[in-house]
Amino acid sequence: MNFSRPGTALKLLLLVLLSVTLYFWGLGSHGLLEPDEGRYSEIPREMRETGDFITPKLNYIKYFEKPVLHYWLTAAAQSAFGENEFSGRFWPALLALGGILSTFFLARSMFGRETALYSSGILATCLVYFAVSQINITDMPLSFFITVSMTGFWFGLEKNRRFYLLFYAGAALALLTKGLIGIVLPGGIIFWYMIFTRRWDIVRSALYLPGIILFAALSLPWFIAVCLVNGDFFYFFFIQEHFLRYATKMHGRYEPAWFFIPILLLGLFPWTGLLPGALRSAVPSSLRSFGKERREELFLFLWFAVIFLFFSLSSSKLIPYIIPVFPPLAVLMGRLLHRTVSEEDGKGMKRFLLWNSILLIPFILALLVYPFFNSRISAGTLLPYSLPVAAALSAFTTAGWYFFRKRRFRLLAVSLCLLSFLVMFSFKRVFSLYDGLLSARELAGAVAELRRPGDVIAQYGNYDQGLPFYLKQRIVLVNYLGELEFGAKQEQDPFWFIGEEQLKELWNGDRRVILIINDGHMEKILALLDPHISSVALKTEKRVVLVNRR
Repeated sequence: MNFSRPGTALKLLLLVLLSVTLYFWGLGSHGLLEPDEGRYSEIPREMRETGDFITPKLNYIKYFEKPVLHYWLTAAAQSAFGENEFSGRFWPALLALGGILSTFFLARSMFGRETALYSSGILATCLVYFAVSQINITDMPLSFFITVSMTGFWFGLEKNRRFYLLFYAGAALALLTKGLIGIVLPGGIIFWYMIFTRRWDIVRSALYLPGIILFAALSLPWFIAVCLVNGDFFYFFFIQEHFLRYATKMHGRYEPAWFFIPILLLGLFPWTGLLPGALRSAVPSSLRSFGKERREELFLFLWFAVIFLFFSLSSSKLIPYIIPVFPPLAVLMGRLLHRTVSEEDGKGMKRFLLWNSILLIPFILALLVYPFFNSRISAGTLLPYSLPVAAALSAFTTAGWYFFRKRRFRLLAVSLCLLSFLVMFSFKRVFSLYDGLLSARELAGAVAELRRPGDVIAQYGNYDQGLPFYLKQRIVLVNYLGELEFGAKQEQDPFWFIGEEQLKELWNGDRRVILIINDGHMEKILALLDPHISSVALKTEKRVVLVNRR
């Protein structure tokens, strides 16, 4: 890579060092967060234990809600780093950095080096993008593969058709990561870009035979293999988990159509003030000219808009779903920041700082006040986490206005980029707070101390998905199916999914049983079981552990 300015190379080096440190420092320091991290660490562990890398299993029964690539990647990380929290989060963190790098190359191609630096710096320090990179779920890998796919499409269209190989490879791997949206979303973006630009030649250009062959070679083998081994896979995965899940409220994840608007505003912190200007600069001129001019802005805007609207119209919504919109927004926002730095009158910079202050100052005040008014966690526990974030955001806001008054716009932008990393470092500590609230690690450690060879471990009315991962043992589930219902119906051994009567028989049988219950179920369970032989072995904040004999 050739940089004509030594300062640009130094900025890039600093950006790389800060990003790698931010994303990997302390990555495995807290327990797996329930339920997702437990699930996405346990499935690869079971793959490695059983040697079956075709049929995903959770608690040793079929689990077809997601394709296989993320499991394979996590299994590889477990082989390299051990079965621990770091290996579970390794690939989301690494692929988040890959998304930042892809964003840098795309922005550099479209708008030059300075915009590329700003864009990648903004993306690296967007709150929700960073937060999701620290969690073992499929959304960050999906975002990376879509980013690679769309970057490959743009380079293939504007530079050399060979880049379409990246487009097809990214789409194939996105398909293997989270299903049909891996091809629906890139296809929708390209369709609307073709409509607005009236470039009908895109069809002929993008139908690149080597890319199509690569797509088929990457994506089809596992789908064929899993369908051959499991005749019930096709309906459950493609019909139920795609069409019915999108169109209905079957999974209980319904949110109103505007749900992602506040998520987006919060997710772009501390850069949200750039969003109005970035969208305004992309939309009016591009749509009026139908993309004949400023095609780059139109492409980035459609990349954002198609994905955002797709998930907003869905009946099933979760916060991480919109992670793929952050790379194109980061480029648009980086472009705007570069322009405002170059303005002499400072009007654009002032608008950015005003919007940012309107959004950030109430959030800072909430961080200071909320610990004293919530009933779940004491102020003494929360303040050590909320105060550093509030201080870092205050420094970010104050520095912006200070350098604005000095008319040092370039220094303003650089200082905000550096302070944004301070904001994320301060926020990163919050994950350790949730270690005791959302992780089964402490519970599993306590159960492991009680366990003896041959003990049965059962959980009533719930399923902490990290327990099998930490205990390396299958769990008997009592009065619970949840998302395991599909696989549980095919379980031939009735021992693993039981009701209250079967639990009573098990409890009074010959085997030693360790039973995990919710604190609220204590009275009901003691009435069901014989209170004279049951004893409370230990108690955590949410769970009680009983044993039928010492």
